[in-house]
Amino acid sequence: MEIPDQPAPSVQAAGPADIRDNLVRVEAKRALVWVTVAALAALAVYLAQPLLVIFGGIVFAAMVDGGQRLIARAVPLPRALRIALVLCAAVLFLVWLVLYAGNQIAAQAAAFPPLVEAEAQRLSDLARSHGLLANTVDVPALTGHIAEQLAGGVGQFTRALGGLLGGMTTAFLIMILGIYFAAEPDMYQRGVAWLLPVRNREEWHGTAKAMGRTLRRLLFGRLIGMASEGFATWLLLSLWGVPMATLLGLLTGLLAFLPNIGAPLSGSLMILVGFSAGVHTGLYCVAVYALVQIVDGNIVVPMVAKKTADLAPALVLGAQLICGVLFGLLGLMLADPMVAMLKIALERQALRNHAGPDRAGGQD
Repeated sequence: MEIPDQPAPSVQAAGPADIRDNLVRVEAKRALVWVTVAALAALAVYLAQPLLVIFGGIVFAAMVDGGQRLIARAVPLPRALRIALVLCAAVLFLVWLVLYAGNQIAAQAAAFPPLVEAEAQRLSDLARSHGLLANTVDVPALTGHIAEQLAGGVGQFTRALGGLLGGMTTAFLIMILGIYFAAEPDMYQRGVAWLLPVRNREEWHGTAKAMGRTLRRLLFGRLIGMASEGFATWLLLSLWGVPMATLLGLLTGLLAFLPNIGAPLSGSLMILVGFSAGVHTGLYCVAVYALVQIVDGNIVVPMVAKKTADLAPALVLGAQLICGVLFGLLGLMLADPMVAMLKIALERQALRNHAGPDRAGGQD
């Protein structure tokens, strides 16, 4: 008995809501990519401070690595010993700075209240001589009243002290991370490479080497800017005979590492010391501060950054403003290295994209 042929089931196309539809799969992948990017961006914002500390450790490691490379050119010592020499030199410099500058700053702080009182009395006498003040101003009483008002801001002082302690803790963590990174950079580089696909690991090693070389050159350029600003300040102040010209030049050079922040701090100290020695000396210090900042901030530092890391001056200044607003003082300090690293990554990616069609054509 023959079994009648069964009609073949009709093949139905997958509907728009069916996961078998290629269009749905493509759109789902795109949506997943965008959701992942948004989640990573939110996570980066939430972890901005720890990430900046880690990046600061990388920057410090680049400085240590640059120092040990300079020693290697002169003396063939083991890498660990060269790193130890660089760290010992940095510690000795800090100790010398504290012993030298600390006593000078303490002496200035002790002489500051009488100086302010004397200047206020002189200004009140000048105002009375021109008829601007009818009654005698009791400067000591006025100074005491101001001191009482300042003493009432205990909460502000506590917050400032907490910020100072937090900054010291952050600096300590950056130095510890930098020492670890500088001691065994290849281990951390391989650790990042293991997270990447096998086909991208070789390219990552090349990118990491290019980033390290650019970062060392950029930091070397920043040290040049610090040295030039400090030396110019010391020289100009010494020519006029400004008190503590060496100390002011040293502080100006050190504070130049903080872009857009260190200059006002060093300038305030310079102008304060200048006016304590006389009006003409104070006006001269104002002129020196303006001249040094105009030349160094708008010519030397941007051009050095352009030569060492090929960064556009406007890009450097814009990055400093944005990072300073978003991440505070630490972001302001690390703006230049972040821009340099991002530039290297984009350049390497552009080279890969440009070489892709040629490689594909060669394989065909």
